[in-house]
Parts: sequence; C-alpha cells; structure tokens
Amino acid sequence: MRFAETGYNLEIDLATGNIERVETDPENLGLFLGGLGTNVKELWERVPPETKPFDPENLLIFSAGLLCGTPAYSCNRSIVSTISPQNNLLAYPMMGGFWAAELKYAGYDKVIMRNKSPDLVYIWINNDKVEIRDASHLKGKGALETQEAIRQELKQPNAQVAAIGLAGENRVFTASIEQGRSSASRLGGGAVMGDKKVKAIAVRGTKDLFLADGAKFMEHMAEIKKYINYRNENPLPGVMTILSGIGSPQEMKHTDEKWHTESFAWGNARERRKTFWTEEIDKMWSKTQTEAIKRLISCFNCPQQCGALINYKDVPPYMMKCFSKLTYAMAAYVDDLDFSFKIVQKAQEYGFDAFSTPQIMAFAVELLEAGILAEKDFEGCPQDSKGRFYWLLERIARREGIGDILADGTYYAAKKIGNGAEKFAHNTIKKHEQLPLKLGMLDPLYYLMYATNEKISITQIEGNWPQAPFPTREQREAFVEDWPQLPDAKFKQYLLEWEPRGEKANPFFPTPDMCCEIVDWMEIVHNVDDALGFCAGMGSFCLKPPYHIHNYPKLISAATGLDLDEEGVRKIVRRSRNLHRAFNIKRGLKRQDEKPPEDHWKRRYPEHEKLLLDSYYKFKGWNDEGIPTRETLTSLDLGYVAEDLEKRGFLKNGQGEEKDQDHNHQG
Repeated sequence: MRFAETGYNLEIDLATGNIERVETDPENLGLFLGGLGTNVKELWERVPPETKPFDPENLLIFSAGLLCGTPAYSCNRSIVSTISPQNNLLAYPMMGGFWAAELKYAGYDKVIMRNKSPDLVYIWINNDKVEIRDASHLKGKGALETQEAIRQELKQPNAQVAAIGLAGENRVFTASIEQGRSSASRLGGGAVMGDKKVKAIAVRGTKDLFLADGAKFMEHMAEIKKYINYRNENPLPGVMTILSGIGSPQEMKHTDEKWHTESFAWGNARERRKTFWTEEIDKMWSKTQTEAIKRLISCFNCPQQCGALINYKDVPPYMMKCFSKLTYAMAAYVDDLDFSFKIVQKAQEYGFDAFSTPQIMAFAVELLEAGILAEKDFEGCPQDSKGRFYWLLERIARREGIGDILADGTYYAAKKIGNGAEKFAHNTIKKHEQLPLKLGMLDPLYYLMYATNEKISITQIEGNWPQAPFPTREQREAFVEDWPQLPDAKFKQYLLEWEPRGEKANPFFPTPDMCCEIVDWMEIVHNVDDALGFCAGMGSFCLKPPYHIHNYPKLISAATGLDLDEEGVRKIVRRSRNLHRAFNIKRGLKRQDEKPPEDHWKRRYPEHEKLLLDSYYKFKGWNDEGIPTRETLTSLDLGYVAEDLEKRGFLKNGQGEEKDQDHNHQG
C-alpha cells in the first residue's frame, strides 16, 4: 500500500485522446518526495532541452503536493510545471484552493498532458472515469465563468475546476490558470494550457487516502494547531503588518497599507510615493474594502482566511487573492481602491497574472508619454488612467493592435518596439517582470535571492529571515529569544550583529558566507513546501512559521512511512534543486542571467555582487558559471545528470565552462 501519495499519475495524450492511469515508481518518494520534486524528475526525463514552450512535446503537469489531502493544515498547493514561454526555462506556478486535495481523492498524484488537442477541450476527472470533453461552447468565456459553467454542465457543484480565460486561449505570456480564489500565474502556465487547447481541468474525487501512522501524524498536527492558535493571538511585534502573523499576506483582513503603498514603486516600478498614506486615504480605503468584502475565505483545510469573497457594487461576485488588491491601482497611479475591486474581476476573468500584467500596462503608458509609442497605437483609448488600463487589459487579452506586442511581456515587447523602449523594460529578471521596487542600499541577501532562485520571482522565495535589521539591540535580542524554527543557533548571532547603519549593515553585512547560509536555508524550506504542497504562508514565506525544518521530517515520516531525519530531508531537496538547476542549465541559463534589475537599488557595488555570487556558487557546490559539479551531483545520487552535462559539453572533467546555447523564447 502507498501512503500519503496515491501512487498513480494520469497520463493524457491530447492529440490522440489516449488516457492512461500509470503506476509511479515508489523509489521516487524517497528520492524526490512529490510535488515539484517529482515534477522536475518527469521533465528531466521526458522534455529534451531543444523543446520549445509551444512545441507539442512540452509537458504540462498538474501535481498535488505529497501531503495534500491529508489532515495537514494549509497543505493544499497544486504545482503546475511546464516550459515557460517568457524565458524558455522551467516554470512552476502554484495555486491553493481545493483542487489538489480533490485530485488526490480521485486517485491521482499528477495529471500529465502531452501534445496538443486539435480542438478546444476540457478534462473531466471523476474518480476512475476520465473524459476529454468538447469545450467549443466555452471558447472566449472567462476563467471564472468557465468554472461555473462546467459545474452546471456536469451537475457537479462540488467539482474543482482550474480554467483559463481569453488570455490563455490567445497564448498571452502572462496568462494564469484560475481556480476559485487561487491561481497558478507566474511565467505563463496559462499560455501553454491555451496552446494545448485545454480550457479547463475539472476534478471530483471520493476515494480514501492513507497515512502510514495516522495517530502519530495527528499528534504532530495537534502541536502545530496549538502553535497556530498561539501565533494568531500573539502577532510578532516590531515588523510590518503582513509579516506579523502567519498565512499568506493578510491583505483582505488588513486595511492599513502604508507600508506597501509607500515602500513599493508605482507605475512601471517608476517611483516611490513616500508620503502617499494620509489619514484621508486611510479612511477612504478602509471604507471601500469593508464594503467590497462579503466574507473572508480559506483554502482547503486552512484556518487563516487569507482570501475574500468580493460582492461590490455592480461587479459580478468573485474571490480575490491577496496582493492583487494593490497591483493594478499602484501600476495605474489610481488613488481610489474602488478601481482595484473592479478591474481585478475583469483581469481574473481574462486569466492574467496580477503581478506581471499591471507592469506591462504601466510600461505601455510610459512609452506613450515618452513618445516611443504613438497616439495611433492607442486609437480609441480613453485618456484617463483607469480607462487606459481597462482598454489595455482587453487589447492584451485579445492580442489586438499594440496589445499583441505587449502580450509577450515587457522584455520582448521592448525589443520589438525599439526606439529606446528597452530602457523602460527595467524591472525584469530572466525576462520576467518582478515586484515593483526601487530601494536605496544594495541588500546582499535579496541580491542572492533575486539572482539565483529558480522560481524567478522574489515574491515566492523570500521568507523566514527579517527583511531588515531591527533598529535596536534590545529588539533583536527579544526576537531571537524564542526562535525554534532556526536550522542552527548561530543564526541568532547573525541577526544580533546585523545593524541598520555602520560596519555591520548592508551591503557588507551579513557577510557573503552568512548570506549563503541564510539564503540556502530559505531556499530549502521553500523546496520542502513545494514538494509537500504547503502554503508558503505557513512555512517558507513568513517569520517564525508553524512548519519548519525540525517538524517537516516528523510529518513526512508519519505520513509516508519513510524514516527521515532533518539531514535526510535536506538531501532530498538539494537533490531536487540540483536537478532543477541542471535542467535549466541545459535550456540555456547562464551566470550572466543571474542579476537583479540595474536600478533596483540606487547604490550598487559590482565587485561585492560578484563576490556574493562567487561565494554562493561555491557554497552550493557549483562551478564559477553556476553549474553543479560532478562531485556535487554524484553526492546527491545524480551521477546520470553529471554524465549528461558532460556529454553536452557543459561540464569538462566534472567542472568546466558553460556551453554556448541558443536561448530564444518561442512566440
């Protein structure tokens, strides 16, 4: 009997209509756990580096995390994995909600789709009965509209439906996959889904899922629930509101947005408005948010209520995700939160990434104001900021006019437009739009997180370490006094010594060696969460979380029957991380790609940045080009990966230089 996992994947050939229930190799559990870990293994084995995002051979994998469907609180993430049309590397956007648990109850760990359907279809999974159904009547419908239409058509009100909107159908590079209050939205998974002509995947499951030691598992969960209750009653003092609690950022609960609106940049990462949050704005925004939210909602088996059901004026009801409340308004320079609750509904229907898409539209407005785009490119566009954004949103979703160029994102749009547009595409990493920030002094920790993480999105890699040093020694001492989540007690000393100014401040403190250890720790817990299916807001993202390196092994062991300790968990996720790294190396990732935007920090230190990257590569067991060495790969049971990298010329004698390789995207 298989524990925690079902032991079966659903394989669907969209071209032939062939559907298979395939038993998985039980050894992969101990090697890669599940979720992202086993997704990377599938892609490594089955998608050659020559495969482009919109080639039939590209896989689209929907995976439930290993512990999804178990009684583990807040374990509900679906991990969607494919090749990104934005940068030709591995994308793995995640979504919460109820879809992952439903898939496990239907008897599957993953849905793996290959090739392309000749016509628009949707997949219906009802336990052992799986169908590819005609979706021609859903063409052009919104992602939210599609979810409800499918439930009604199937007469299955409890079916969980992940769907794309018009943006996905038209292969917009920032297209999302929407599901309830959640979405898989980074790096264009929705575009690949649209390219394969899959409008939606609906699933309903009623089977049992088994634990190796249910009693022990529930003992661990009782301890975690006790801690969750404690933290809910005792938010952390001295940190910004979104980090004082646990769970995804509580944007729906909190109305105080002084920190976000004055710290993050407005427009296309253009400027900070450091005096924006006035008493008048506070009152107006609080009133609007209170009126808009009908009730707070949660994902599967989560006590935190990070989302909200929006029922606002004449806007059709929908469920809002956390930070989309601010992204469109801040990008458009609109001071009225009323605009946010209206445009987000349209954006979710079209199926758009709420981080990248507002940046693209703000980029277009800047080009118009600079005279790089002409008025004829905006023919019929309203002159006001709100009207422009609504107009651009529709043009991008439909790939009409200037929207067809913008639909590829700011990096490629700037190259097509030319005439100086490139300098306005200044907020990307590896061709992907980032959180809009303009800061002062180089932050060495964030430099490494931005530069090296495979998620290619800072919003998904930051986490357990405070974002800035506490002003006083007393505050630092109070913070480290109770910090059981730390992997090693020496980290307490690092925080105690970290000061806002002076010799032990950014950019030279924490030291490069300390930065490597801290960033590696955060990377490890993110990779565990992504393998198990935990919401990062309860593990890798927040300060002092319920889930951490000391209780992950206990949960995994009780659930699966594996005999794992902390070092065993670390080795598994390092194995996954290095396989992931090698996969992207083969697809053209180079050291020169690993750099934050030039104007992200006002004061930069090129020599120190080089030292940071050199130190991190060495710490990880990679060569000077960021390629895992044979010694590193062999120690992680990845000798076959080293052989492949050597055969392709990326490694020479186990070390060596990178091989020059084409790194173009596919439009």
